[in-house]
Amino acid sequence: MTAEPPGASRPGEQVQWHLFLLAGHRTGGTHAQALADAHRYGLAAEAAGYAGVWVAEHHFISYGVCPSAITFAAHLLGATRRITVGTAACVLSVRHPVSLAEEAVLLDELSGGRFRLGVARGGPWVDLEVFGTGLGRYTHGFADAVEIVLRWLSGAAQVAGNGRFPFRPVQVVPRPRRRVPTWVAATSPATVDLAARHGLPLLLGLHADLAEKRSLLARYAQVAAAHGHDSAQVPHASAHLAHVKDTDADAARTVRERLPELLAGTREYVRIDGAAAGPPDIDEYVRRLIAMHPVGSPQRCRAAVDAAAALPGVRHLLFLVEVTGNRATTLRTIRRLSSEVLRRR
Repeated sequence: MTAEPPGASRPGEQVQWHLFLLAGHRTGGTHAQALADAHRYGLAAEAAGYAGVWVAEHHFISYGVCPSAITFAAHLLGATRRITVGTAACVLSVRHPVSLAEEAVLLDELSGGRFRLGVARGGPWVDLEVFGTGLGRYTHGFADAVEIVLRWLSGAAQVAGNGRFPFRPVQVVPRPRRRVPTWVAATSPATVDLAARHGLPLLLGLHADLAEKRSLLARYAQVAAAHGHDSAQVPHASAHLAHVKDTDADAARTVRERLPELLAGTREYVRIDGAAAGPPDIDEYVRRLIAMHPVGSPQRCRAAVDAAAALPGVRHLLFLVEVTGNRATTLRTIRRLSSEVLRRR
């Protein structure tokens, strides 16, 4: 795992802060506008002193209109000079692991080591049907895909396939000069165990509260130790909703009014098994998010950030700030979160 750039947090602090870019589409806007806004937020993150940004990836839904996090990351890396840019996360169930690993090495090289790779299993969505990978890749293929990616990024001169991805040994070109930092998005014990066996850090989602995240991290530490990894050296990442206003009431009211429209996009997922997708009660889910995350006055947000930063092993906090769908408001939130919350903890 490579070291992070200096200056991302105050002296003596181990936790760094990032933005989590969703590129969600809102009624009355366009997909192009959603992408342009997310790109603008990435530039604002560098200007406001964040350590980096992470880009979400989705297919066929308005909740997030970026279908290739690694392509977006490439564009943003070319437009910035200091911040790291990560994928949160590339869905391995619909990608060939060699293709993804090649692109990761390329971006690592061209960016001077500023690229961060996050991978995910994804869901049982129609994506598997469209891209022809099938339900088996989702249910049983993630471990084999991760194994291929890691061997490709290891610095080996040649890599051969495995049982699920059979191919003869081929040259690794371009060959990585350093290990590309890689995270695994995890919501289930099975995925936590997989990451722990490889000593890969977790990327924890914003749907889980601190107690749930502590439980997953404790499980990770136990499994990692059994496989010879020191979990104290593993820099986990945790995603959180963030919205800063002058008062707690104002912030909560804004999130209750504006966030449901964005979250409604999760109901556009089409499951292969025909079951309904998305939270059954969006308003209740929003209330839960407000209670869990840094939403409120700077004082309340600082307390919530401090609690998140205390999660064992978490070294990166990722903040989703695209609450209102308004560019000016979101840019103001990015600045206030940095100046009034993160740098005054």
